[in-house]
Amino acid sequence: MEHSKQDLDRLIDKYLSGEATSDERNLLEQSYMKASSRTPMKDDLSKDARFNKIGVDSWESLMERINRMGTKRSVLWPRIAAAAAIFLVVGVGVLLYRNQTSKVVQTSAYTNDVAPGSSGATLTLASGKRIVLSDAMNGELAKEAGLSITKTADGQLVYEVKDQAKADENKINTLSTANGETYHVRLPDGSLVALNAASSLTYATSLNEGVDRRVKLVGEAYFEVFKDKKRPFIVESKGQEVEVLGTHFNINAYTNEPNIKTTLLEGSVRVTALTKHQNTQATTRNSQHLTPGQQSIISNGSNTIKVENADTEEAIAWKNGYFNLNNENIAGIMRKLSRWYDLEVEYRGKLPDVVLGGEIPRNTKLSQALKILEVSNNVHFIVEGKKIIVTPNVNNN
Repeated sequence: MEHSKQDLDRLIDKYLSGEATSDERNLLEQSYMKASSRTPMKDDLSKDARFNKIGVDSWESLMERINRMGTKRSVLWPRIAAAAAIFLVVGVGVLLYRNQTSKVVQTSAYTNDVAPGSSGATLTLASGKRIVLSDAMNGELAKEAGLSITKTADGQLVYEVKDQAKADENKINTLSTANGETYHVRLPDGSLVALNAASSLTYATSLNEGVDRRVKLVGEAYFEVFKDKKRPFIVESKGQEVEVLGTHFNINAYTNEPNIKTTLLEGSVRVTALTKHQNTQATTRNSQHLTPGQQSIISNGSNTIKVENADTEEAIAWKNGYFNLNNENIAGIMRKLSRWYDLEVEYRGKLPDVVLGGEIPRNTKLSQALKILEVSNNVHFIVEGKKIIVTPNVNNN
């Protein structure tokens, strides 16, 4: 499907004047991406008579006006003010409008589309029995150490004490998600955990007993910890421990990510970086306290903790149903996509050293997500079975 510069102009005009249909508004909003590498065009757009005609005399005024119009319509709009181009995805073609030129970028027709991930996980009991939760019926799944383990209708695993006399038995359970799965669990102590794709959480059924509440995380999870001033809640993950009494926070500790990130939304936490020395087997500990809105970053193999102000919305975007691509490079974005769509990623050729931004709903099919990314005009994607091949865009100039 081919579209002219005039087609795109008319759509933008209709949007700005309030005459666009619901479908047209959604199309434009859902395909709008931040492209920081194209910031020079803002000065050119300010000279466009088309924008002056509708009472906009500068790029900043245009962004302010669009923000007011789009705030309630799409998760893409919080990033618009920093954007530097307007993108439109139509069918298998992508039109990129720039004031000084007009260009058509043709994307691949992804014949083997991939559906997004969904709710699902596997529960491994102390006996070794494995329960695939996506296949299990709602209701009680098992009884263990005085606890009833139930799958609820809204897709949550719930532990409930039924026999207090047996509740102190130390049975170990593991909840794990594969690529393309997420799940929620209410632990025996009442804490709520959302588990991202390709992650696992290991915990004792006696979590509501003992001097502390200790769990082990691989991957990423969001925690809402039940408050208990007498018994701290401790999360062990790659290279760190996080200790809390009752709070809301997110931990990203995937083994294939360069950093471990802990983001605090509410309450307080103590983050401890752990470094084991191979010769002596001793462990070096370095701790920092976080306040709400802060994030700790620990590089792999380091016990240095960097604390900075966090974009909390970005940190928990996955839990809220979208990818937040905040100045991420291609490799970082592809790691997120590979976990969610359960695909291998292969790189061919030298990719441009650029960062992308914006937000993509996680319920988007793979083809549409790749089209939105490809509109940056820096990369090209080929889907072959369960593999995404990433190459430089040969038409980029």
